[in-house]
Amino acid sequence: MTVMRVITANVNGIRAAMRRGAAPWISDAAPDVLCLQEVRADETELAKALAEAGLGHWHVAHTEGTAKGRAGVAVATREPHTAVRVGVDGAFAAAGRWVEVDISTAAGVVTVASTYVHTGAAGTDRQVEKQLFLDAMTGRLQRAAEAGALMVVTGDLNVAHREDDLKNWKGNLRKSGFLPEERAYFDRWFDELAWVDVHRALHGPGPGPYTWWSWRGKAFDNDAGWRIDYQLASGSLASLARSASVGRAETYAARWSDHAPVVVDYDL
Repeated sequence: MTVMRVITANVNGIRAAMRRGAAPWISDAAPDVLCLQEVRADETELAKALAEAGLGHWHVAHTEGTAKGRAGVAVATREPHTAVRVGVDGAFAAAGRWVEVDISTAAGVVTVASTYVHTGAAGTDRQVEKQLFLDAMTGRLQRAAEAGALMVVTGDLNVAHREDDLKNWKGNLRKSGFLPEERAYFDRWFDELAWVDVHRALHGPGPGPYTWWSWRGKAFDNDAGWRIDYQLASGSLASLARSASVGRAETYAARWSDHAPVVVDYDL
């Protein structure tokens, strides 16, 4: 077996993250696949940032989207990828919110997607757009499940699935990110389509560990966070996952994003 370490991180702007110390963290973490969200950079800027982390020779699939300075997702791989697809089965191709690659491994072709789901706002057009994106994701996950594909969907999904996934769940029952209709998508993915929340499956019950804390106030110091960053694996790939962890900074000052990366090792 060969271990494939997949790391996903919402960097909240790749250039800002590098200024705050992301490069040495990424280098020390030694990923084989690095998935990024909220890149907020063009191809040249992203290449420079990856070079700072020692990944300048890696193979990169990146989509900026049409809104400059917003969104942007990427997958960087140690080994060459054999295919790149932007958008969720072609939908949202210009949004900078979904890119997937195929990687050849000893276990077969593994598809890795990096996604940044809309933030949403209950009762607004933003929420409608968010749920349309989740609809498209459901179609993609169903197609992969029916094909028995080895696939992992990584990224900032902007939904906390269970009460264990956010500190103040009672105060957020009517807010985007913890709405019943959003959480129902996850129920369907896991219960009907046999996808697996790898981090939760390997870690066990919460609360947490959380992956996002506001920059404001004492949220980080008090661990008043949300678990909204995931690695969701198809059933066939989830069975090969061996370890999962969150790269939470030791101190507020050591943070290089408002999110923490999620690290999973797969035996392939």
